[in-house]
Amino acid sequence: MIDTPKMNPPSQEECNMALLCVLLQILALFSVIGGLIGPMILWVARRDGSKFIDEVGKETINFQITLLILGMICFALVPVFGLGVLLLFLLGIYALIVIILAARSASEGRVFRYSICLRLLK
Repeated sequence: MIDTPKMNPPSQEECNMALLCVLLQILALFSVIGGLIGPMILWVARRDGSKFIDEVGKETINFQITLLILGMICFALVPVFGLGVLLLFLLGIYALIVIILAARSASEGRVFRYSICLRLLK
């Protein structure tokens, strides 16, 4: 987790929108790309108005893209002694934990940097 000292402290509304962006990732539990589409819509709608929401949104989308890629790799490993099933389970637990940590950081006005994340959007 890295704080972003160059930004002005975000307003409560910005913190709430960033928190919503992070929590929308939970939609991935109900559909494969739901965790990507929800945050992406919010990020596109609000990124120009707030540097904080822009940073949180990019990090969230990058994390969801990373999860999709890792999930496809795990799924491909299912025929190998069921290894993929175990890895998918562990990936889901990891994702849930870091989403909770990211939500806490967003509500406090800090940008959470996911440790396992391809930073495609910069």
